[in-house]
Amino acid sequence: MLNRRILRVKAFQNLYAYEQCKGSNLNLAKDFIRASFMPDLNSMEVQDKTALTKEAEEAIKLFDQNLTSRDLLKSSEASRKIKQVVLDALKKYHESNEKDHQFLLKNMVVSAERIPQLYLLAIELLQAFAGHVEKEIEKKKKFAGNNPVGFGNELNFPSNKVLASLRESDSYRAAVARNNANLDDVELEIREWFRDYVKPSEQYQAYLQLESPTMEQDFEVVDDLLKKVLFKNEVILNFFSEKDLNWTEDKSVVRSLASKVLKNAANLNEENESEMPEIAMNWDEDKEFFQNIFNFTIENDASSKALITQKTKNWDIDRLAFTDKVIISMAIAEMKNFPSIPVKVSINEYIDISKTYSTPKSKQFVNGLLDVMAKELTDSGEIRKSGRGLLDNK
Repeated sequence: MLNRRILRVKAFQNLYAYEQCKGSNLNLAKDFIRASFMPDLNSMEVQDKTALTKEAEEAIKLFDQNLTSRDLLKSSEASRKIKQVVLDALKKYHESNEKDHQFLLKNMVVSAERIPQLYLLAIELLQAFAGHVEKEIEKKKKFAGNNPVGFGNELNFPSNKVLASLRESDSYRAAVARNNANLDDVELEIREWFRDYVKPSEQYQAYLQLESPTMEQDFEVVDDLLKKVLFKNEVILNFFSEKDLNWTEDKSVVRSLASKVLKNAANLNEENESEMPEIAMNWDEDKEFFQNIFNFTIENDASSKALITQKTKNWDIDRLAFTDKVIISMAIAEMKNFPSIPVKVSINEYIDISKTYSTPKSKQFVNGLLDVMAKELTDSGEIRKSGRGLLDNK
């Protein structure tokens, strides 16, 4: 299942991408300003390049001053042309940011909701390998004609009871169709992958030695092939990574859910859970958290950066690790906007993210800064917890 930590990581990745987009949009807006003060080559009048360059510099300075508010622009004594160019540049900048915001927000959720498709594709690969073996046996029978041919235990895999149970399951077939989990783009590769990676594997060869595999043995082989062949082989993993930009983070979740489906199909799950696991216990609630942490971090960007600057007076905020700024901004947004989440939980979550995604010294830096900020924001009333949020919050 997707837990809140994975959702925080996904939000972090997309917020990082958003900050990168903002940087690009800023540069494009300034390029627009410079282009607006380039000499007009079609004009018959003499162009004063020095004056135009000076106007461009004045416009860029005014643009920087009005990124968060246009008050200075209104009171500026700059020329009408400079003001108009700055207004146009600010409009382009903010519209581009909003467009990127909505695009990343949508794709962040789509990426999470693609998890079922990925784990179903993993199982469908096992089904495809079993189908390939069955076709090969049918070919041998045709070539043999009237001559009897022994196939040993080669039919073990096509007859695997766990895979057969899923093929006969209405809910499984519906899930495959609903999530568009088809292997049309790798039909040719199925044969090669089976020949090169599945058939030579220890797991598959040991399975062929069994005369009449039990349901448990059928489960063990498909689970082993899933975990030790499919999810260990770089060629097959590339197939998944091409479908999911966040495959590195999603891989363990996909593997776990696919294994759970196989176990449920084998009726080995003592908890008697449904055959098809959900991506979360309450996806609607988790999705709302997911989207809100992304949106709140962007909405509180200016105040969060001001707070970070205030608490790092001996540091130039632009010199801080870019990832640290994103992580700290997310933590501030979470502590202030989610009353039911204890402060300590939020801090620990973002410390863990910093361990993986930032610099070696980030853990101590993020920990120390968030501890100080949390205390001050609580004392000032900006952080208010209730219900479960009061637990371990002393």
